[in-house]
Amino acid sequence: MIPFVDASLPEIIQTVGYVGLFCIVFLESGIPFGFFLPGDSLLFTAGLIASQGFFSIVPLTLIVTLAAILGDSTGYWIGARFGPKLFSKEDSLFFNKKYLIRTEEFYAKHGTKTIILARFVPIVRTFAPILAGMGSMSYPLFLKYNIIGGIIWGAGVTLAGYFLGRLIPGIEHYISWIALGIIVVSFLPILFEYLKAKKVASKEKVAE
Repeated sequence: MIPFVDASLPEIIQTVGYVGLFCIVFLESGIPFGFFLPGDSLLFTAGLIASQGFFSIVPLTLIVTLAAILGDSTGYWIGARFGPKLFSKEDSLFFNKKYLIRTEEFYAKHGTKTIILARFVPIVRTFAPILAGMGSMSYPLFLKYNIIGGIIWGAGVTLAGYFLGRLIPGIEHYISWIALGIIVVSFLPILFEYLKAKKVASKEKVAE
C-alpha cells in the first residue's frame, strides 16, 4: 500500500482509468496477493476526482461496486477450492498466514456479518471471503452479504468522496492528505485488536 500513499495517488487513478480501478478493487477484494493494494483511499479519492469532472460518477460507482462483488465471489471460490492449502503455504512477500489468522479471529467475533464489516478493514477485507469459502457458509448466503457489503463499501465510499468534493471548493488540493488520513483511520481497528490481544496475552503470562 505504501507506493500509493503519496502525491501521485490522484495521478495514478487518472492514469489507470475505469479499467484499472476495476482491476485494483477486484484484486484487493478477494485475491490473496491483493491485500497490499489501496482500498478505501482509492475509492474515496476516485470519488473526489469524479467531483472535478474527470470521471462520470454513475459508471464509476457501478464499476467499483461490481468489482468489489466479483472480487469477493472469486475469493469465496478460492477458499472453497484451495483454502486448507493456504494455511500450509509458506510465508512469502505476497502471503503471510498471520493475515488468515487475523481474519479468522475477526470472523469468530462477528460471524456472517464479517462479509459486510470486513469491507472497511484493510487486509481482513481481502481474506474474509476466502475464509467464508473454507467454512460452512453457503454461497447463496455469502452472496447476499457480499452484495450488501459491496454496495455499502463500493458505492458508499466513492459517493462520499464525490459529494464532499462537490460541497467543499478547493478540496482537490488536499486529496493526498485526505487519502493518508483514510488509510490511518482504516488501520485503527487492526491496531486496537492487536493492542487488546497483546494486553490479554500479558495478563495470562502474569497469571502463570
